Amino acid sequence: MLLLLFVLPSAIYSQDFYDNTQREKWLKIAKDNTPALVETIKKPVGAVKIIADANAFQGYKAISSQSVSEVYKKSFKQQSGTVLDFGQHLTGHVTITINTLNSVQDAPLRFKLTFGEVPAEVAVPFDPYTGGLSRAWLQDEIITVMELPATITIPRRLAFRYVKIDVLGSSPYFDFTINDLTCVGTTSAVNTPDALASSTSALMAQIDAVGLTTLKECMQTVFEDGPKRDRRLWIGDLYLQAQANTYSYKQHDLTKRCLYLLAGLAQKDGFLYCNVFESPQPHAQIGSPFLFDYALLYNVLLKDYLEATGDKQTAIDLWPVAKRQMDNITTYLNSNNIFDAEKAAKNGWWLFVDWNDKLDRQAALQGIMIFSMKQTLALAKRLNKEKEVSQLPGLIDKMSSAALNTLYSKDQKLFVSGPTKQVSYASQSWLIIACVVKKKEAQTILKSLQASKNAIKPGGPYLYHYYVQALIDSGLKEDAKKIVAEYWGGMVNKGADTFWEVYDPSNEQLSPYNFYPVNSYCHAWSCTPIYFIRKYPEIFQANSK
Repeated sequence: MLLLLFVLPSAIYSQDFYDNTQREKWLKIAKDNTPALVETIKKPVGAVKIIADANAFQGYKAISSQSVSEVYKKSFKQQSGTVLDFGQHLTGHVTITINTLNSVQDAPLRFKLTFGEVPAEVAVPFDPYTGGLSRAWLQDEIITVMELPATITIPRRLAFRYVKIDVLGSSPYFDFTINDLTCVGTTSAVNTPDALASSTSALMAQIDAVGLTTLKECMQTVFEDGPKRDRRLWIGDLYLQAQANTYSYKQHDLTKRCLYLLAGLAQKDGFLYCNVFESPQPHAQIGSPFLFDYALLYNVLLKDYLEATGDKQTAIDLWPVAKRQMDNITTYLNSNNIFDAEKAAKNGWWLFVDWNDKLDRQAALQGIMIFSMKQTLALAKRLNKEKEVSQLPGLIDKMSSAALNTLYSKDQKLFVSGPTKQVSYASQSWLIIACVVKKKEAQTILKSLQASKNAIKPGGPYLYHYYVQALIDSGLKEDAKKIVAEYWGGMVNKGADTFWEVYDPSNEQLSPYNFYPVNSYCHAWSCTPIYFIRKYPEIFQANSK
């Protein structure tokens, strides 16, 4: 995710909200819950040609060209540009073996290896690079081989399915072969998810399988947001991954580790950084803007974790962190108890909600705040801590009433947001998830939304998740199933092995970073169909009428 740099309030916070002893304890618990990585050796299944095809995803598809054994036994001088296909998405370390075919090596060999999660990634030139993120995220590696035979392991961990091998430099006086290409794939996912009901449709079963692979690849020593790019722990991704994990792999120790890591690395003022790194030692991205909606979701995650595991000690340990996140609720509330998104953004807060520059975030944040307060209050009751958040019931009532009185348009039967009275999927979804309206009114709102031609649609899978949740919460079960089948099923039908960070069916080259090959094509927040399919089997595992 793209970050802009601001001076944070925590930078001028004189004392640490959490003492060092507390932080050290949290970080030790996080370390103690570091999972072992399972290694699996994988080999390519064949060589492919990447060809232009207007009907394929992003305009390129892979077609089988020859066997791997044929590639290995022939001179590679004549095969520069060969693409090997591993047949599945992998996250791990790659080793290549090169040997002399004839004569004697009299000069260095130089190769470029380009790794791609999707065909376009090994077909589209990376340069000149126009993206807004570091060019180094793109997975091309140049290796120089001074002596043969040679077995070389790329130092960088990679996430890919396809490997393109280009010869950049060789001597005319000797020849060589590439004899082996191996990936040692890693994941911390070891449990086997339950089988789906036999009544599950073929498409839903495919969506579930791709979702499971997506989550598995993102389950490393933390729940990563994407194994190719960013490769770190983000609260928003973690919240969705933990939901999916609860109904699939059920490896709650990884969730526990992530909860403690985020707490131990919180800002000095007690509020949470939106993302943290593990290496070379655990640290937050100091200097990153405070991401308000992600901090609020931490509390929901902690409450869900307690419900899934019964681990009350962890919830008690981290309660001070959850409690602290509630202290920002009133910071930018106006006199009408409506969140002032403009003022918050001007003062350095990052309001995410969705990858969509057109989105007015006021109403959606109002919903997220109410939802988080309700979940925090439920957590407090489980821990007998209600007195410590005695302000929440009053705030929930005031902000819910304000949403109905100020943000709801009776004429349109829709919530509106900001000075332009914008209608969006984000606003309706979050205020429905927050239960600001009852089920019958929620259905009316969502039907009005579907009929609206000007509503701002979700920009990617992250918000589509919350739209599906709103449909389910309002009782529009068939609509929810249809969205999962059309949106995530659309990715499956376009050849997805894992679900993508960004997907707009009308613009396959959409990128928040101005260069679509740098997008992540195995991304945590896209795995959530497995949560829906498994939590609501009566909707998603039943045959349609």
